[in-house]
Amino acid sequence: MKKGLTYNDVLLIPKRTSLKSRKESDIKTLFTKNIPLNIPLISSNMATVTEHEMAIAMARAGGLGVIHQFSTIQDQVEEIKKVKKSTSYIIEKPLTIQSYYSLKEAIEIMERFGVTSLIVLQGEELGGILTRRDYLFMDENKKISEIMTPKEKLITAPKGISLEEAKTILQKNKIEKLPLTEDGKLAGLITITDIEKLEHWPDANRDLKGSLRVGAAVGVKDTLERVSSLVQAGADVIILDIAHCHSDLAIQRIREIKQSFSIDLMAGNIATSEAALDLIQAGADGLKVGIGPSAVCTTRIISGSGIPQLTAIMDVVKVAKEHNIPVCADGGAKYPGDLSKAIAAGASSVFSGSFFAGTKETPGRIIMKNGKRFKRYMGSASYDSNHERKEKLEKKTYKENINVFVEGVAILVDFKGPVEGVIGSLIKGLRSGISYCGGRNIKEMQENAEFIQITPSGWKESQSRGEQLSE
Repeated sequence: MKKGLTYNDVLLIPKRTSLKSRKESDIKTLFTKNIPLNIPLISSNMATVTEHEMAIAMARAGGLGVIHQFSTIQDQVEEIKKVKKSTSYIIEKPLTIQSYYSLKEAIEIMERFGVTSLIVLQGEELGGILTRRDYLFMDENKKISEIMTPKEKLITAPKGISLEEAKTILQKNKIEKLPLTEDGKLAGLITITDIEKLEHWPDANRDLKGSLRVGAAVGVKDTLERVSSLVQAGADVIILDIAHCHSDLAIQRIREIKQSFSIDLMAGNIATSEAALDLIQAGADGLKVGIGPSAVCTTRIISGSGIPQLTAIMDVVKVAKEHNIPVCADGGAKYPGDLSKAIAAGASSVFSGSFFAGTKETPGRIIMKNGKRFKRYMGSASYDSNHERKEKLEKKTYKENINVFVEGVAILVDFKGPVEGVIGSLIKGLRSGISYCGGRNIKEMQENAEFIQITPSGWKESQSRGEQLSE
């Protein structure tokens, strides 16, 4: 009989390190073959974990948020759009107005959208720009064409200009907005304000246009329709997320997605080397590992199936490594040290709901109970999650019990404040883990890592004792 180990069963053996400080360790990695990460952390696609606020916070920190699929296609699309529009140095579709409109109409548009300028078009051609200095103290009945700064006096740049080139033009000409053109037509807009946002989060995970990267989850129903809409909305990576991904239907969906769309695909969940090979051969660009390790998942109790998480990671990595496919460890991590153990075992990143549940950025309100603050955390296969999903999709309230198969629970977790603090604690732990393994980066950590199996007494000895006074 095969032995299965999880995080609490092992420790990493300390090795000699060349690092002067843990801050020197490099934690850049890959989520899938073509999606990089500056930190190896992914917030999971759970209804009480990741919508646009969490996805924005994760990407700004250098990780990735995966927008959950437990909504209508349009609702999920809107969440993706909110992330992509939140921080980008190129506004691809800036607000515009035709030159024959009145100043009064222009001011109404600007007030509605909270802006102080508009790009002016003449038909389909770029006509000029209307800024506050153009219309201050002007008669509101005047046409925009009479008061705008015309195209001839504008500083513009071609579509495809680099960020550094754009910054140079803005600084040299002492302007705040730089319209982009292609064949005389408006092709975008770069502003000083958006560049400042970029520089505020230097480690942010961004696409080539400067927008934050974001993932989107799908299931095996309405798959191609949903993926099509998500790709059009700007999703950077698709996650085929089902409880048991080693199935004929899931493999079929992987093939369909890869044949129909040019986008990276993470597929899971799985727990065996056999599953890894089948999904890779079907076209998966990344593998998500974990059958039942989550704190809000009852799969192992209900079905009797699963593999302890550390063993599952190692088994999948054996095959994935041969095909240069990144592995993401999903579930089971309770402590910062578990992140180090998962990475050392071969995972490229860690997918988690429990780490981030209860933070300010998660959906849902704060619940007061006995003078303490909590937020809800629901397993995707819990009764509560299924019930709310049905109500949301059908736009009606169900007071009676619904008939669903349950493999999860809903719990209250302590309110943790901004997710930034949680991420910071996890990353400090990982950097220390890399140092203790004698590595300088994730690759060297994995090459050097050596586990020792411990007894229950060894695990007890590893934990803090007494009453905690400070972090």
